[in-house]
Amino acid sequence: MEVAVLLVVLAVSVLAFTALADRLDFPAPLLLIAAGVVGSYVPGVPEIHLESEVVLLGLLPPLLYAAAIQTSLVDFNANRRPILLLSVGLVVFTTLGVGVIVHSMIPGISWAISIAIGAVVAPPDAVAATAVARRIGLPRRVVTILEGESLLNDATALVALRTALAATGVGVDHQGVDAMHVGADFLVASLGGGLVGFVVFVIVAKLRKLISDPVLDTAISFVVPFGAYIAAEKIEASGVIAVVVAGLLLGHKAPIVQTAQSRIAERMNWRTIAFVLENTVFLLIGLQAGWIIDDVSNSSLSTGRIVAVCAAVLLGCVVMRLVWVFFARYLLVRPGRDPITGMRPPWTFTFILGWAGMRGVVTLAAAFVIEPGTEYREVLLLIAFTVVAGTLFVQGLTLPVLARRLRVPAPDPMEDALARATLLQQASKAGFKVLQDIEYDDTQGVVKLVKQRIEQRNFAAWERLGTQADVETPSELYARVRLAMIEAERRRVLEVRDAGQVASDVVTEVLAMLDVEESMIDVAQTSREELKTEYSRLRSTGASCDHLDARPVQEVDQDPGPVCQKCVEEGITWVSLRLCLDCGHIGCCDSSVRRHATAHFRETTHPVIQSAEPLEDWRWCFVHHVTA
Repeated sequence: MEVAVLLVVLAVSVLAFTALADRLDFPAPLLLIAAGVVGSYVPGVPEIHLESEVVLLGLLPPLLYAAAIQTSLVDFNANRRPILLLSVGLVVFTTLGVGVIVHSMIPGISWAISIAIGAVVAPPDAVAATAVARRIGLPRRVVTILEGESLLNDATALVALRTALAATGVGVDHQGVDAMHVGADFLVASLGGGLVGFVVFVIVAKLRKLISDPVLDTAISFVVPFGAYIAAEKIEASGVIAVVVAGLLLGHKAPIVQTAQSRIAERMNWRTIAFVLENTVFLLIGLQAGWIIDDVSNSSLSTGRIVAVCAAVLLGCVVMRLVWVFFARYLLVRPGRDPITGMRPPWTFTFILGWAGMRGVVTLAAAFVIEPGTEYREVLLLIAFTVVAGTLFVQGLTLPVLARRLRVPAPDPMEDALARATLLQQASKAGFKVLQDIEYDDTQGVVKLVKQRIEQRNFAAWERLGTQADVETPSELYARVRLAMIEAERRRVLEVRDAGQVASDVVTEVLAMLDVEESMIDVAQTSREELKTEYSRLRSTGASCDHLDARPVQEVDQDPGPVCQKCVEEGITWVSLRLCLDCGHIGCCDSSVRRHATAHFRETTHPVIQSAEPLEDWRWCFVHHVTA
């Protein structure tokens, strides 16, 4: 009963402090850690010892899996060199560097234990890094590298830790850990873990092709991370790599092996699980402060030396990461031009990548693997806690400021809207091509209805690019009217339900249909509101063709502003304007009622138009359906 009460209190505390952080616009991880530290000294709060088994088996697999299934395998593969250099090279570099610092500052400590604590503090945390990175809106390439690094670096660190601790029992303390031994262990662990993860993926993918029930499909996904982790650890391979490989492949193949309902259910369930576990982890980290500091008070080392070694290790972790990322960038990786912007990533991206090295719960869990009775164990635990808390607070709090000062750009929602509209247009083109090959006898106007719905979807996507902040667009009018209707419809359904006139299963199904439609409108509205706050210049989606290459961007005179003359004559007020780059004709785009720009193309076959809206300079090719 006491354990149940404790779990409920933890859950309520996590939700309360997360909600408070959201209201204060403050990073939730930092507030939760601070609350945990304070709570560890409050009388009546039980002393919680975070066991390594609980974290490594109970928390780490689901957290890694939740991150992996949402990570793009394509982006991961495109950035594999920097990811591997950070997840393997940097961890080894930090492990050895911290080992040297600890061995030189703590008298009599063995090399094996020094390297062990180096392995403990070496890996940045997936949860900590991405929680802060996504909140402040770092460039996608930086976030992808951070996610990829934090998915794999735990495996490197745990293998190094395992090898170093093994060395303490075989009499090689003063000779150091055999590098060949570590390398062989890592090779076996990584290959074995990758093989287990691939086997798990194949089995689950085959099962999912036979399953249409989203509840059963989601239940299978709950087993995957634990099954992959345990299976890999049983053969002494890396459970971390097994979970990551299985998650990356299953996330990549989800559109093929899962039904749409299963994908939606799995996505929402894992988002909820990740939210609860991530925030609980940060609260638990803070709750360790009280007993760790109390244990250190009994250490044979002086307070001054303990403070000095903790500060030196924290500083070393920060500096070594910065040194490594610049070394890797300019001497090993030499990144090429970004496919979207056409520019090489500036040095500011590298600095932000180096500064985003926050540690998390894996560091504390790995520290607890060090057996009781090990020399200076209480100091080693304090070192781990200092690095976790120090990096989270120092780097976590300053990262947003540095990103703004260095003008590191966040993903541009306007460019995303342009890419979204382009992709939908290309998808529609493929759909209409299939429609031409389908044999049907349509006497009820079904095909016409299908075409109208696809066109409405595409119109809404193009309409989001409009920059007129004080005009209600057709989609906004539709959302306002339809939401009011849905509210009335739901009230009527609930009245029928309360009267007991219709079976409850039927009522539930109808309410679910209304909820799905309302949620789709809400998502679209949120996206439009975000776009209305952004006035950055639209550039390119990374695609091109001969027509676009032959027709460069032209300046559009906004004083007086351009107009679609045909829309003016017809009294149509809301339109987004497009400029024909062959003859200079101004027409309204496909988000308007008449689509005069498209009509102009059909009359003249002039292939390229450019946005004539303020702050936009993107172009569209009618022939190849690409933007630039």
